Amino acid sequence: MNTAINLSVVIPVYNEQDVLQALFDRLYPALDALNLRYEIVFVNDGSRDKSAAMLADQFGLRPDVTRVVLFNGNFGQHRAILAGFEHSRGERVVTLDADLQNPPEDIQLLLAEMDKGHDYVGSIRRQRNDSMWRHLASRAMNRLREKLTRIKMTDQGCMMRAYSRRIIDTINQCNELHTFIPALAYQFAQHPTEVVVGHEERFAGESKYSLYSLIRLNFDLMTGFSIVPLQWFSLMGMAVSAGSGILVAYLVLRRLIIGPEEGGLFTLFAIAFFLIGIALFGIGLLGEYIGRIYQEVRSRPRYVIQAVLEQKEKQA
Repeated sequence: MNTAINLSVVIPVYNEQDVLQALFDRLYPALDALNLRYEIVFVNDGSRDKSAAMLADQFGLRPDVTRVVLFNGNFGQHRAILAGFEHSRGERVVTLDADLQNPPEDIQLLLAEMDKGHDYVGSIRRQRNDSMWRHLASRAMNRLREKLTRIKMTDQGCMMRAYSRRIIDTINQCNELHTFIPALAYQFAQHPTEVVVGHEERFAGESKYSLYSLIRLNFDLMTGFSIVPLQWFSLMGMAVSAGSGILVAYLVLRRLIIGPEEGGLFTLFAIAFFLIGIALFGIGLLGEYIGRIYQEVRSRPRYVIQAVLEQKEKQA
């Protein structure tokens, strides 16, 4: 009898008590209808509400297909997904957010693409119900990210994605603290593709991603996968230095030809403030890279697991 698990669904959970029951009611029937041997790996990312208790109750109801990883604190969505990867056993792994913005019924669309030979399937939200500023900001960051990293993802904000076991095993060998999982998987993929999936309004609760969190995520994406920002800034520094030299030469010649002049003080101030702003931006950018190095060399664990709820396999 083949006891291999065909599919693992990894779901990070953080303060989702208002939506979990609706997720259970839709997710399990959708997976049962696939007629595959599957498991669902929930990772509780230090929730402060009743999410952990609800996950434990669900494990009691369906222990044969449910595993629950409980963190002892909040470590972030991507670290929760990495923990789910390390505890998954499926030949294929699908990541899914708990907020039901991506319908669980569309998991079959990702698996159908994998049946065609693709080892990584990204997703594009069919009709995004985000605010206008978030939609525009997402498009701008997508274009900037593609130019910096050469990683092509139409919709980087959608976490509903499918990965082959080979890619998951390769990701599990990476020990970096800060990463962006879809981009990391894209680098390891041999035959990636994308598929359009549904996008619904959040069932309940509020988004856990603030504006600051989104900015931090994009900093991690750009500084974690490319040194192009540093190279661009080096080129900018050379261009500014050349321009400054030309300006100084011009002012000296003007002084020799025309003589002392009044005025121009505010122009010099504007130029000085502009150059100071560029310098401060460069220091901040360099600080991002140094900060990443500092966090990596400390070699602290990416997360701490409090407990794992799982059904022990019977010995043969």
